[in-house]
Amino acid sequence: MQIIDFRVGSEYLCGEKRWRCTDIGTRVVVAISLDDHDDPSWFNGPPYAVPETVFDEFDVKGCRPIDRGATS
Repeated sequence: MQIIDFRVGSEYLCGEKRWRCTDIGTRVVVAISLDDHDDPSWFNGPPYAVPETVFDEFDVKGCRPIDRGATS
């Protein structure tokens, strides 16, 4: 992915974790991990009860969008 592919509130995969984009800068994307916490109220924000992680222009290349059309 590229930074222009992200939208605030969109979800994507990076590594084996699911992330939600919380902010987009000129060269970075900020996101929260949705996999590490059991209480969904922690994802309400900003501010968030979980730490935000910064992905730079090199990190985002390893991200991929979640395929909402896939079925299990």
